[in-house]
Amino acid sequence: MNLKEIVESLIENFLDAGDLAIHLREKGLVKKIKSDNTPVSNGDLEVNKLISSKISEVTPDIPIISEETSDNKDNLNLKDFWLIDPIDGTYDYINNLEEFTINAGLIINNRPVAGLINAPAKKRMFYSYNKGNSFEFSNGKTINLSNKPFKKSEILKFISYSTKIKPEIQKIYDDLGVQENIKMKSSLKFCVVAAGEYDGYAAEPRAYEWDIAAGHAILEHSGGTVTDFEGNEILYGKKDLKNPSIILKNKNIL
Repeated sequence: MNLKEIVESLIENFLDAGDLAIHLREKGLVKKIKSDNTPVSNGDLEVNKLISSKISEVTPDIPIISEETSDNKDNLNLKDFWLIDPIDGTYDYINNLEEFTINAGLIINNRPVAGLINAPAKKRMFYSYNKGNSFEFSNGKTINLSNKPFKKSEILKFISYSTKIKPEIQKIYDDLGVQENIKMKSSLKFCVVAAGEYDGYAAEPRAYEWDIAAGHAILEHSGGTVTDFEGNEILYGKKDLKNPSIILKNKNIL
């Protein structure tokens, strides 16, 4: 399996999916509430169709698990599969904000080996395949985040998904010496940590595997780490597809 060829064959499709997401939003989205009381729009569904179709064409023998379909979610024996979140940060998407992302992570032997994340409203596209090959494409330029020199932070800056910091997260902040915190909702947090703009992120068990798989690959391949609070490796294909606790660190603070 040539991961470089697979990922590079999907980049244009992800950029097109970003254009489609923006176009549908400008036209006016059709919004619904799902059975789990979370919002979904026709943009989520159309982007899902576009990227799933291309991924199936490129890797026809690898199953897909997407947030927006029921396919393969009950298969507990998958080791090799794609995890897709067509729009992560749907609230931002439907409310004309910028932090939503389009995501796909390739899992081989229950580990993330490649990832693609497009943040179309930010005009930033991230992708990775194997260690040392984690990239950002923006403003017509491609930067290898694995080789990007980071300016050492004078203070440690972390991201959180909420402005209310839970005690278990505050303990991590205190142990590491985190002095600044900013709220960010979508998988863009993995990308800005990989790019050295922030130092890390910590969250108690929450969300699902499709929320983190692509970002996990991008950050890890840039030289950062993704573990649970005890430092254990995070594997994919778990029963119910729910995440454990998670802590991200960029290569500056390892």
